[in-house]
Amino acid sequence: MKKIRFIPAIALALATATTSVQAHDDAYLDTQQAPHGGQLRMAGAYHPELVVDKSTPQAADKTVVVYVTDHAGQKVSTDGATGNATILAAKGKASVALVPDGDNRLKGTGRYASTADMKAIISFTAKGQPPETARFTPLLKAMPGDAGHHNHKP
Repeated sequence: MKKIRFIPAIALALATATTSVQAHDDAYLDTQQAPHGGQLRMAGAYHPELVVDKSTPQAADKTVVVYVTDHAGQKVSTDGATGNATILAAKGKASVALVPDGDNRLKGTGRYASTADMKAIISFTAKGQPPETARFTPLLKAMPGDAGHHNHKP
């Protein structure tokens, strides 16, 4: 008799686990207000936020900043971390080395255009951790409610 009660408990636990994994997809993260005005993505145990310079669509030397937090939004130290941003925009490609710059921040400078078609791939390796990668479309705007997920709890 105990086994019969146990099976629904396992099913509920699996359903809950599946929901929490889906809660952090790109569509959901695009509906969230990023703390620094950038775009959030999920990369392993992290939520990197990419902030690019949007000042001009012309290619120019501009900064790239990546803030690293965990799934609960808590800062993750970037001390000893390494990273790289590959930016594709306006038929150009830039590779930007990212270095630690504060508590939970990686920063670099590269020549890129800030256009609506901009895409970025960020790779970073936290000290003593495996490398993580995230893909961004930093100048595209999500519509509120796009994710269809209203009761997210980190």
